[in-house]
Amino acid sequence: MKSHTDLYQAVTDRIVAALEVGNIPWITPWNVSPEQTIPANLSSGHRYRGVNVLLLNMVQITHGYPLNRWLTFQQAKNLGGSVRKGEHGSTVVFFKMLDVEDRARPTGPDRKVIPLLRAFTVFNAAQVDDLPAGLTALPAQSCIFTPNEAAEAVLVASGATIHHGGSKAFFRPANDAIYMPNKGAFVSPERYYGIALHEACHWTGHPDRCNRPLLGRQNLEAYAYEELIAEIGSAFLCNHVGIHTELQHAAYLESWLQALKADKRLIFTAASAAQKAADFLLKPLSDEAAVQTVNALEAA
Repeated sequence: MKSHTDLYQAVTDRIVAALEVGNIPWITPWNVSPEQTIPANLSSGHRYRGVNVLLLNMVQITHGYPLNRWLTFQQAKNLGGSVRKGEHGSTVVFFKMLDVEDRARPTGPDRKVIPLLRAFTVFNAAQVDDLPAGLTALPAQSCIFTPNEAAEAVLVASGATIHHGGSKAFFRPANDAIYMPNKGAFVSPERYYGIALHEACHWTGHPDRCNRPLLGRQNLEAYAYEELIAEIGSAFLCNHVGIHTELQHAAYLESWLQALKADKRLIFTAASAAQKAADFLLKPLSDEAAVQTVNALEAA
């Protein structure tokens, strides 16, 4: 069993190795449906979050697995399947900050926050034989090139002020607004939405939203750290709506690499902050769906 320190280092080493050869682990390099891009447990349907999205995306991309669906050895067995001999599992982690009593304080119990980290092994559905066909069927693909309604819904539901026009995309904290070029200036709807969702992740940092102060990490200046959060957060959102995303700020890649090598916890904290940003932007849609469900039940 790896120690917590070893596990932090092992995960960070995998991220660094992918970045060094040009594989951005939060980016899927092709247009596919959300069923394929978002890593989830095949048995429970639970979607993996935070750093696990990066880890499982890397494995899926490296091996070319058609579905980003995973399960433990026992879950495969429970579904009537069997992991093929010679297949190697992939590590996922459970990472959470716990608020506990500090009984070691001389003045009596007080609170402190400690990290909880555990590792689990999962296998991709493509590594398992005899699974029910309905669980591994690939979704139908559409060849029609149209603006992405799901991505548009995320932006509209956020309530963020978005101004179109000009030649640059950015979030301006001074007036709490996002600025984007006109949609027609982009080479594709996917490119537009990828950048818009990136800027929307910056928008979530406001004190009234995710309250993410622009503070640097050790070995990484503040703006580079914030860009890392927005990069990963927008990739999470693009996965959610089923569109391809691209690296928005390649100029930061070298500084990210240096910082990751110096701080084995950086990718965990950045991915956690990115997940919070994505969750904040998606919450209005889940709330709206819940209201519609209640209204439908009341009308029935």
